Amino acid sequence: MFEYIKGIVDFVGPEYIVVENNGVGFQIITPNPFTYSTEAGREIRVYTYHYVREDAMALYGFHSREEKSMFTKLLNVSGIGPKGALAILASGEPGQVVQAIENEDEAFLVKFPGVGKKTARQMILDLKGKLHNIVPDFFPDLFTADESNLGMSGPLELEEAILALKSLGYSDREINKISPELRKEKLTTDQYIKKALQKLLK
Repeated sequence: MFEYIKGIVDFVGPEYIVVENNGVGFQIITPNPFTYSTEAGREIRVYTYHYVREDAMALYGFHSREEKSMFTKLLNVSGIGPKGALAILASGEPGQVVQAIENEDEAFLVKFPGVGKKTARQMILDLKGKLHNIVPDFFPDLFTADESNLGMSGPLELEEAILALKSLGYSDREINKISPELRKEKLTTDQYIKKALQKLLK
């Protein structure tokens, strides 16, 4: 329905952003909303997917058409819903996901929230050999930090990162295991999330 929405970033939360376009605020759920923190008050373009179900309707947003395409392909896998697809994309390593699918590496895939052995096998069955056209150079930079904000750090950034992890389905127990290591560093919210997901996926 909507290819993309271009507007001003009005709000950034742990689960979604609000983009204002011609006086209308669009609530857009994204894999990692805090990657838009540096864009607050600026005009951006968000590629969108309109998800409709009998009991739900939502807009999902992405930095690029390739990321959106990856999301839609994941949705086509039996056992993966929007929340699961977002968690996979939020890892910041879709290239690794594609490699795991191509190599039939179930052990890597089951590390994502909500992905068990059955779903991992289904991902491999449904997607192997079909993702070569959506692994562009942008993937490694999915969570590249804005260098101008490297000095912004503190408890607030870490708390925002923890909220984002919880919204992706990670439990308090899983988060508590890695929190001590994260608290030793001073990072932006985006960097905390990327580092936490790297640790959770090991």
